[in-house]
Amino acid sequence: MKFSGNNVLVTGSSRGIGAEIAKTLAGFGLKVWVHYRSGAVEADAVKDAIETAGGKAAVIGFDVSDEAAFVDAIKTIVDCDGELSYLVNNAGITNDKLALRMKTDDFMSVINANLTSTFIGCREAMKMMRKKKFGSVVNISSIIGETGNAGQTNYAASKGGVIAMTKSFAIEAATSGIRFNSLTPGFIATEMTEVLSDDIKNAINAKIPMQRMGAAHEVAEATAFLLSDHASYITGETLKVNGGMNMA
Repeated sequence: MKFSGNNVLVTGSSRGIGAEIAKTLAGFGLKVWVHYRSGAVEADAVKDAIETAGGKAAVIGFDVSDEAAFVDAIKTIVDCDGELSYLVNNAGITNDKLALRMKTDDFMSVINANLTSTFIGCREAMKMMRKKKFGSVVNISSIIGETGNAGQTNYAASKGGVIAMTKSFAIEAATSGIRFNSLTPGFIATEMTEVLSDDIKNAINAKIPMQRMGAAHEVAEATAFLLSDHASYITGETLKVNGGMNMA
């Protein structure tokens, strides 16, 4: 894929889907800023893997829900590289409980970590990208943000909010040459799903038209496409990577 920009920040990229996105983007020649909140060792391992493969990477640690820390992190990147070409807002958490048992703090903790942090990242990236009239942002949402799910009212609200907010950013940024898109993964095989029993995995697969979970690299390559020059006339869209679930 072709990229006119030079660098990218991928939040939550010390493991899982985020790490795969980081490695994939580095493979296309971008300098990747590997972000972590508490997994410094894992982030260093991702950086080492990228550099071993001939890519460029740096590690940056901060809490995405801390506004001042996020602002400072983007400033650090721009001070170092002279720009921020791309942003992938991938960091997020869950705190699952049935709604009747969910305290307001349980709800807001997920909203702040998943939605408010994405707003901060988008806003600060847009400030920097406007200076060059160029940039692209991909916000990683979830199929749960489209369908809802029992026990995840907080997570569904946060990820549904990401989808709607992305469209608003896309409208505001379009004349500045900056694109905003979201991506909604379905069931993706990760370290978290490896511990599931075969019966549970089979039950999940039965709900998916393609009869299998997705792979992290499939999410990563879809993310790369949305960031890349090949998607230069795509903004405000939501790309579903879910094996055919929720065809609407």
